[in-house]
Amino acid sequence: MWLIIPAVVAVFGAVIVVRALAFKPKPQPKVLENEESFDGEKAVDDLRRLVKFKTVSYRDASLEDDGEFEAFIAALPEIYPKVFEKCTFTRMQDRGLLFKWKGKNDGQPAVMMAHYDVVPVIEDGWSVPAFEAILKDGRVWGRGTLDTKVTFNGVMFAAEHLISEGFEPENDIYFAFSGNEEVNGKGAINIVDYFEEQGIEPAFVIDEGGAVVENVFPGVKAPCGLIGIAEKGMMDVSYTVRSGGGHASAPKPNAPVDLLASACRRVVEKPFKAHLTLPVAQMFDTLGRYSTFVYKIIFSNIKIFLPVLDMICKKSGGELNALMRTTVAFTQMQGSDASNVIPPKASLVSNIRLNPEDRMASGIEYLKKVIGDERVSVSAIHGMEPSRISRTDCEGWNKVASAVASTWKGCIVSPYLMVQCSDSRHWGRISDRVYRFSAMDLTSEERATIHGNNESIRIETACHAVEFYIRLMRQC
Repeated sequence: MWLIIPAVVAVFGAVIVVRALAFKPKPQPKVLENEESFDGEKAVDDLRRLVKFKTVSYRDASLEDDGEFEAFIAALPEIYPKVFEKCTFTRMQDRGLLFKWKGKNDGQPAVMMAHYDVVPVIEDGWSVPAFEAILKDGRVWGRGTLDTKVTFNGVMFAAEHLISEGFEPENDIYFAFSGNEEVNGKGAINIVDYFEEQGIEPAFVIDEGGAVVENVFPGVKAPCGLIGIAEKGMMDVSYTVRSGGGHASAPKPNAPVDLLASACRRVVEKPFKAHLTLPVAQMFDTLGRYSTFVYKIIFSNIKIFLPVLDMICKKSGGELNALMRTTVAFTQMQGSDASNVIPPKASLVSNIRLNPEDRMASGIEYLKKVIGDERVSVSAIHGMEPSRISRTDCEGWNKVASAVASTWKGCIVSPYLMVQCSDSRHWGRISDRVYRFSAMDLTSEERATIHGNNESIRIETACHAVEFYIRLMRQC
């Protein structure tokens, strides 16, 4: 009997190694070899014009400058005159903008999205003015250069260029833009409502999301073109404790802040369960094949090594952990207004990013169970469920993936799970071909400036965005 155990272990190990040796890269998307030539200098100038408009959105709409939004929209016919000559333009409610470029046939249309509102700026943290679109050091500096006026310009300039060439798409192409994405506004919802009412089913929808990035996957050195096929849900949760208050000179046990501190610790120490969802499984299956042999052993036998990977994720945190589970980030605290007063009410707020296997209701129940203290009131402030998961076995995916592979030659194209939220989630009710790719190659430092200080974009990156959309439109 004692000889059987080593033999079983040896066979098990051999099977694992053989699976790793057979874990070789699958065919990548078709690369379109034709070169695309356009006026890159004008493309950059047009982007700079867009950035100069202070289209800042706030949850408190009274803080917004509606004149800036109106000026932005009014300038578009001058910046992209051929688009306005060729396409039907419709203004929707809540700052939605919809263009229809009529195709030669009546097949399913493509939808290309962006948003033209931006998040607020704290000017003191910037080394250059945030809305002057200064061109220096080979970059355009300004709020919205990355998120997402570069995409807006990429779509519109690509169409402007192709129209000037006399190009006509085989099927209709829609350009769908919203002016309140940053505050979860209704601009995109109104556009989806219109499609639903008209019975229009898109061939595919593309919005912001992944990018071409490096050093984001264990053991992979090549650039990775990550296309989101789903996005996590989001929920803000409040944790509140009430008491009779009192003077800090004679504190009683279980004061509100004490109970909240314990609740916070329990939630942090007992993270949500890991789930290997379809987008993450497809990402592991694609990128893992390009990894080093040790990682190939893990990713080719992912179900066996999932507990090990889960342990690594829990310890390291960051993007890989966010792909595997619902995450909790405590972001706000409120207690007494005076340092010597025990507050009658104290509260915490956490931002939850929901794994596709979890839901808002189940998330609240899990938090209550982990905290295990009825004195701590746990409730959702607002939120949205995880998106529908899109297909990768269809022409819509093939066209987007091919445009990525052709624009950034040598990158590995892969599905992934987007951990942020976007307007694209609204399209899930009418399509399972919704893709999330910001047409840029970005360093980790550049990604960190999105919603941060000194947001800027390299000139060549802005031009690549145009090239990507030209290649994509030629396939529509």
